[in-house]
Formats: sequence, C-alpha cells, structure tokens
Amino acid sequence: MTFQPVVPLSGYAGWLFLERTADTQRAAFNESPSVVRATDAFRERIGGITTAKDLVADRELLSVALGAFGLDDDIDNKFFIQTILEEGTTDTGALANRLSDSRYSALSEAFGFGDGGLPRTGLSFFADEIIDRYEAEQFEIAVGEQDNDLRIALNLGPALEDIISSSTTNDARWFSMMGDAALRSTFDTAMGFPDSFASLDVDKQLEQFKARSERIFGTDQIEDLASDENKEDMIRLYMLRSELDSFSSTSGASVALTLLQQI
Repeated sequence: MTFQPVVPLSGYAGWLFLERTADTQRAAFNESPSVVRATDAFRERIGGITTAKDLVADRELLSVALGAFGLDDDIDNKFFIQTILEEGTTDTGALANRLSDSRYSALSEAFGFGDGGLPRTGLSFFADEIIDRYEAEQFEIAVGEQDNDLRIALNLGPALEDIISSSTTNDARWFSMMGDAALRSTFDTAMGFPDSFASLDVDKQLEQFKARSERIFGTDQIEDLASDENKEDMIRLYMLRSELDSFSSTSGASVALTLLQQI
C-alpha cells in the first residue's frame, strides 16, 4: 500500500502545513512498496534501454518515465510517445516542439533518443535524475487525490523550471505556461483573471499576463517568478483566491470579504 499524504487542512493553511511536513511525508511516500518496486526496476534496467522503441516496449519502465513528467495518462499511447522521443527537440519541426504542452519536450530532451549521439539513459546519474522527478510527481498526485489545489501549488516550482530550461525567450516561456493546464490555472487564479480570459487572442493574453505580473510581482520575467519569494507569493494568492471563489458561492459576503482582505 502506498503511503497517503496527511492533509488535515485546506486552503493556504493546508499549504503551510504541507510545507512544514513535506520532507517527512515525501520520505515516507518514497519508501512505499509500490514506489520502491517501480523505482528499483527503473534503476536496474534503464541503462540497457538505447532506443525509444525499447522504452515503450517495457511498460514498467515507461510508466516511470511518463510518471516523472506528469504524463501518466499516455501510458497506452505508445506510438505517440515513441514519436515524441524519436524526433527529439533540436529540430523546431519536431512533434514535441509543436505541442503547446511543454512536458512532452521536457520528456524528449531528458531521454535524448532523437537529438543525435548516444541517449542519456547510459549516463551514471540518469536513473536517479528521473527517479527523483518520478517520486516528486507521484507525491503530487497523491496529494491531489485529497486536495487538488495543493497539488497544483506543489507543481508550480518544477513546472516553471521545465519551462525556463526548455525555452530561451521570455515570451516563449509565457506561451509555454499558457499551454500547461495546471500551471495556467495557477497563474490565472493568482493574478485574478476570469475564465473568459482564455478566449482572448493569445497575443492579447500575453500582453495582459505580463502587465499583471509586473503590477503584482514587480517583474514580467518568468525566470524572476521562479524565485522562492515570488513562488510563495503566487501560491499564497492562488490558495486564497481559490478559497474566496469557493466561499463566495457557498457562504455570505462577510466571509468572502475576510479572505479578500488577506489577499
């Protein structure tokens, strides 16, 4: 049985509790039999995987590979994933680069099957690199089964790091953020944009995102938003505004006003 994270509170109070206990809870989660079984198999066999075809043929290893990037639902889309891996990321026309979801390019780049030379699977540190991501991502999923807002908050840092490493310009990073559903949800809510905002022309959305970011955080640079201080501020805004939306639909105006004052 996999260890279930303890989340006794919701909202920003729940986030603060999770932050305080995260190291202990992550350690217990990573020692769960199902997680240990999956990661031990990956560590033992991934060095012998030299092609994308080999990887998608091994369901146990593919499960860890996809799980490390939050792509668990693609486990049966073998041809699609093989194409993503084989085409790599160096060619601008590669499938991973044409998808708005940056997780696919991060996956392809991490394994290196299609970027010329030897794949990264043979590197001594590769297994641990992917396993670290897998454990973190699966912990997020386990937290999300109890409180999805907390999962989205946990995802903020890793998702920003992936976007920063895979995109070279600030505008490209903003567009990548817009293509990541979970990350976009964090930005939309934290910055106070309504659901209808996503229907605007993407260039107009970019303009508004950058202007709102400058006003709230003092910068329109995605790289600056990845700082510890700005991440914590964004999570606080996201959690409090999520609470506000929830209370506004179920409680009186006085409760909503109290939460709004906290923001």
